[in-house]
Amino acid sequence: MEPPEMINAGDVVLKRWEPEWAADLAEVVRASLAQLRPFMPWAHDHYDVADARAFIELSDAGWRGGTAFQYAAFTAVGDLIGSAGLMTRMGPGILEIGYWIRTDQTGKGFATTLAAALARVALDLPDIERVAIRHDAANAASGRVAAKAGFTEAARVPCDPEAPGESGLHIVWERGSVGRDAAARRG
Repeated sequence: MEPPEMINAGDVVLKRWEPEWAADLAEVVRASLAQLRPFMPWAHDHYDVADARAFIELSDAGWRGGTAFQYAAFTAVGDLIGSAGLMTRMGPGILEIGYWIRTDQTGKGFATTLAAALARVALDLPDIERVAIRHDAANAASGRVAAKAGFTEAARVPCDPEAPGESGLHIVWERGSVGRDAAARRG
């Protein structure tokens, strides 16, 4: 299983992270710290190019290991606006989508576009039956993105908070393959 290294979703283009984008990533994270810090344990006041390089190296290792497929998110004109990924951490047959968008680019539909595009790509992969988005209940914006991208709330799961704004309750949204869902009901 390996998704494409580039996904063109119209207003958003997703590309597998490359080392030369580390300085741009650090700048985008720093510009968005106020919104990232409450929900992202890795977002800290001194996030710098070394942190960005470490993330990109970890992303490459995850891709090579088949456990996580991280993308840089760009506008159609090539501006870096965030990050998104598909992760296997929820178990066999399901990929989890994670994402964040630069603060000054939120509210423009980019997160919804990339979530929907990643869901389509994931559900076309062999052995993937469902795609999920999981977010803390205090992060209502992620819930709105999931709903707009065609996901349905599937569960509320208690968890240990990892970032200062987390409530300790994750909301899980899911989408399944229509053809696979129908076959399972018939089977």
